[in-house]
Amino acid sequence: MTEDKKWYIVQTYSGQENSVKINLERRIETMQMEDKIFQVVIPEETVLEKKADGTTKEKINKIYPGYVFVEMIVTDDSWFVVRNTPGVTGFLGSSGGGTKPIPLPPEEVNPILKRAGVIQTPKLDVEVGQKVRVTAGPFMNQVGVVEAVDHEKQLITVLVEMFGRETPKQLTFDEIDTNV
Repeated sequence: MTEDKKWYIVQTYSGQENSVKINLERRIETMQMEDKIFQVVIPEETVLEKKADGTTKEKINKIYPGYVFVEMIVTDDSWFVVRNTPGVTGFLGSSGGGTKPIPLPPEEVNPILKRAGVIQTPKLDVEVGQKVRVTAGPFMNQVGVVEAVDHEKQLITVLVEMFGRETPKQLTFDEIDTNV
């Protein structure tokens, strides 16, 4: 059985996320766990905050306060290193008592990592009027015409044929193929 690296959520004391990240990264290095624990991420986003005097200021907000995301392969050793890092209170999805944590499914973790800027989504080179093939969902393998593209939200509106008429369907960039 080949083990895959997956994302897990580690619970921390609120406000301790940065120190947990630093401590965990040090422990990974000193305990030579680089081949089992790959990334430690605190999901954050930058927002513009309007001050009372009318000026705006950039502020970094934690998307999930009290949580740190760890990409790792769970073995007894890697699990021990993360669990016993100062400030870590446990894994989300582990009931304690020696039960291993449950990884986040990619469809749940990828949007969070994209929002935090950890995963870069490539710009899609598609134009209104272009034909594309739907690669997921109930309209899979159907060819439609692009009606609108929203690069910021990574959404595309495609006209697909349904019951003999064109119907707009909103899809994400990874649900279409431009090679038609």
